[in-house]
Amino acid sequence: MKLGLLLLATLPIAAYAQDSIAVSSTNEYPNTFSSGSANVQPFDNKARRFRDWSISVGGGTALMVHSDLVSVYDKKINWGYNTYVSLDKQISHAFGLSLIYQRGETKQKAQLEGAAGVAAGVAEANTKYNQLALMGDINFSNLLRRVDNHSPYRWALHGYAGIGFMNFNTSLHDNNEFRWSTSPARIPLFIDKKLDLASFYYQFGTGLKYNVSKLIDIEARAMYTISGDDEFDGGGYASKADYDPLSKVSKYNMINKRRSDNMLTVNLGLTFKLGNKLSHLTWHDPLQEAYYRANVLESKETDFVVCEKGDNDNDGVCDDWDRQLDTPAGARVDGAGVALDMDLDGVIDLYDKCVTVPGPVENQGCPPAPAAVSTSATAVDEINKNFEGIEFELNSDKIRPVSYGKLDHAADVIKSLNSSDKFLVIGATDARGSAAYNLKLSQKRADAVVKYLNSKGVSSGMLIAEGRGKTDLKYPECDPASKCSEEKNEANRRVYFQAK
Repeated sequence: MKLGLLLLATLPIAAYAQDSIAVSSTNEYPNTFSSGSANVQPFDNKARRFRDWSISVGGGTALMVHSDLVSVYDKKINWGYNTYVSLDKQISHAFGLSLIYQRGETKQKAQLEGAAGVAAGVAEANTKYNQLALMGDINFSNLLRRVDNHSPYRWALHGYAGIGFMNFNTSLHDNNEFRWSTSPARIPLFIDKKLDLASFYYQFGTGLKYNVSKLIDIEARAMYTISGDDEFDGGGYASKADYDPLSKVSKYNMINKRRSDNMLTVNLGLTFKLGNKLSHLTWHDPLQEAYYRANVLESKETDFVVCEKGDNDNDGVCDDWDRQLDTPAGARVDGAGVALDMDLDGVIDLYDKCVTVPGPVENQGCPPAPAAVSTSATAVDEINKNFEGIEFELNSDKIRPVSYGKLDHAADVIKSLNSSDKFLVIGATDARGSAAYNLKLSQKRADAVVKYLNSKGVSSGMLIAEGRGKTDLKYPECDPASKCSEEKNEANRRVYFQAK
């Protein structure tokens, strides 16, 4: 019952994770984990295009099964615990290696047969263990992934197998074992197994992973441990000679003739993916690589087929990977064949008149034109309000593209005025450098702004460029510049408008 509740506890976590990063069901925007790419590169990790290291931690229950003393006794479960931490290296999209450390404890019971069992009663034992192992990881979802599967890739079934070394401490108590007097006193059975070359064990199991984000996975994992040791459950070890009823060797190891006491662990864990690449090699869809299709899924003797189903919209992405099959002619697309919309305003770049500035569809992707401004004075206020922070290349009059949107807004405001209005376009610098250099640079920057606005339809007769160098400081106290913070010095380096 409790084991069922533990497994059920993973479902709401997975559901929450899936909801929090749910992929759109429309074909409007592609997701990182979907099939489709125009990048034709060998499918390997030599180019370092993926994350391939991760750290995993988790915990759950540990149960002694297939042993002399067991954790499930009289239809009751004696719950133990298990924790683990591992360093994981993904070798390829389908195989990885982990160095894993586990620590835990099991609780188990058993009763001897016959009179000895009646006298001893139900024995209780527990095992505390530490394990270090090298474990292989096979990603069955990648290994067996269908060629025509274009669904988002969030779940993965993994298989694990490995070998390692462990130490453990056990204790066994009953009412009669190793009694050394007629009094109630008795000697419990203790075993202290050291970590050495003879303490190796095997383990194998399976796990179901869910990709929460590019940084985190969650996993439900079940592992079966083959100890190879008859003492692992606390019952001790005996040879055939020890079956003599007069022997003082513990008889609990004789309940099950198997010489290996085995354990089952069920865990819930987190994987933290390391690195700065967009996706992890574990989750990379092999169908994104045309090379993979040509060299693994197809015979090497078969001629390379670029697009098996064609490319009907001629956007450079094959139809079997294309998430937008009717891309308009001339539109730029991403690797999944979806037309680009850089400003995400719902108007693709092909039809967007303002590619870098969001705007409504009815205005061809441009912001609404500003309302007419009645006077040049209020126009200056409107322009300067959104004009701060215009950026130039360092020690240059070249305007950076990030400032084009502000200049376009200024052009729209000025064009809405009477052509007889005139404005000063004033350039200013901070107090660093010589006065002559700053005056020349500020004049060139003011000229560059006027030239840009003229190119946007503003009458050349409405604008007059004027460079003032460091004589027009917004913060006069910043002369010399060392008196002020960089924030104030940056504010002094500006271009602004003034009604003439």
